[in-house]
Amino acid sequence: MSEILDKAKKWLSATFDTETQQEIQQLIKTDSPDLADRFYKDMEFGTGGMRGIMGAGTNRINKYTLGRATQGLSNYLIDNVQTTQLKVVIAYDCRHNSKKFAKIVADVFSANNIKVFLFEDLRATPELSFAVRHLGCDAGIVLTASHNPPEYNGYKVYWEDGGQIVPPHDSGIINNVNSLDFSEIKFEANENLIEVIGKEVDDAFIDASVKNGKLSNKIDRKNLKIVFTSLHGTSIVSVPDALEKAGYTDVHIVEEQRAPNGDFPTVKSPNPEEPEALKMATDLANKIGADIVIGTDPDCDRLGVAVRDLDGNMKLMNGNQTMVVMTEFLLRKWKEEGKINGKQFIGSTIVSTELVNELAENFSVETKVGLTGFKWIAKMVRDFPELDFIGGGEESFGYMVGDFVRDKDAVTATLLACEVAALAKQNGSSFYEELLAIYVRNNFYKEHLISITKKGMDGAAEIQQMLSDMRNNPLTEIDGEKIETLTDYDSSIQKNLITGKETKIDLPKSNVLIYQTEKGTRVAARPSGTEPKIKFYFSVNTSLDTKENAEKVEAALDAKIQRIIKEMKLN
Repeated sequence: MSEILDKAKKWLSATFDTETQQEIQQLIKTDSPDLADRFYKDMEFGTGGMRGIMGAGTNRINKYTLGRATQGLSNYLIDNVQTTQLKVVIAYDCRHNSKKFAKIVADVFSANNIKVFLFEDLRATPELSFAVRHLGCDAGIVLTASHNPPEYNGYKVYWEDGGQIVPPHDSGIINNVNSLDFSEIKFEANENLIEVIGKEVDDAFIDASVKNGKLSNKIDRKNLKIVFTSLHGTSIVSVPDALEKAGYTDVHIVEEQRAPNGDFPTVKSPNPEEPEALKMATDLANKIGADIVIGTDPDCDRLGVAVRDLDGNMKLMNGNQTMVVMTEFLLRKWKEEGKINGKQFIGSTIVSTELVNELAENFSVETKVGLTGFKWIAKMVRDFPELDFIGGGEESFGYMVGDFVRDKDAVTATLLACEVAALAKQNGSSFYEELLAIYVRNNFYKEHLISITKKGMDGAAEIQQMLSDMRNNPLTEIDGEKIETLTDYDSSIQKNLITGKETKIDLPKSNVLIYQTEKGTRVAARPSGTEPKIKFYFSVNTSLDTKENAEKVEAALDAKIQRIIKEMKLN
């Protein structure tokens, strides 16, 4: 505790403003237990960048942690990018302090003689990714905490290709940041180097989204009734415009959730993965007889899709299901246009459904599988310029169509989901029936995610212990099925537990474990890169003879998942 107190007292120096000093002084004076959580570590870059609770301290999002990150990035750019004028673009979302933080970040860049393009108001994260290349920038920043609670904010760094930072740049930037003292941050802005941007980039982004998100000129878009909610986030400035430009006219917005608001007052969590977050939208859909519901998270990189099941009820698709339907439609489109020639690929991640891999194989297209996080899919696009990237996604409700954006993109994915639904309706089918048809042709895959929250210093230790136990004392059976392989991405080894054979994994190290049985049941575990949680991913599958039996088969798969959760003592 004395080490933490010493770190905290450094924030009482003249380097920090009066407001910050007073906040820390009060915590020390009252012997607040919160002091340890604020100073036991420095804010780190995870799968989605730097994200945390706002407030004073090294383990908080504030003027100084953001300033130090930006100063470190500035130093790295100056040392590693050869150009006459370094350029960055900055966007921000609807969260508390995002606009203020964006200006602080812009000030630090400009103080380091770096040209800054700063969006005039909140914008979707995929537009930031697009803007990096559109404006010829060397890096990009978006201030966002995605779907985290209102007290959070965050900082995501993009490189010149429009993708989030990956090796070697991520560690290079972090080393620069960690070597800095807070007194070295240059906060004095050069306003001549800060240019406010808006409509010109918006128009270019919407045009590109429509170009990539439309499947066919033969679709009757006016016949699809859509309910859309932005969940108080940034998508309100882009998705409605994109739908209108694509030709969708029967669009109904959830008005109570239209206005951007960092408190997210109408939902418990602005997370489109959760049915509760989309309840207002599905209620409106039932009232007006809509075909499809789309909801996006606050920074508009992920989308939830609800469609009508065989009984006419609104059913929220999980991210794997949406990804499967959209991927097959893209593959079918490429095949119909005669564009598949062995030089294309689909992108996925190690915890996403393996059904996508099967679909791609059906079309003689490769699936490249990376670590969790869209930065790895963006890296695939960069690493294989000789190949065409068709599309790709991950289980956490993210999808990317083409390579004009190098991050998950709820704007273009919304268009694609609506294209699928509109074409299916036109052909006497539906989005949900298209999913069931895929299951009949392949297998019925059912995935499930549970997240266990473990907060603070003790929680972080508990998470590491849980993973250590799974690694060092591996299970031998799951629901009566013998485990065939244990894949450990931290040691880069896949071990066959039946034969003892070990295989090297050619991916960067990551604290992820995956058990797989002889019958294809999978259980994966990993710590969240952005929240104090450990996540468990379950995947089971079986055959489906007809779509009419889907409900019965799904119930059996759900029951199997619940047995596994109980067996692993996770409930």
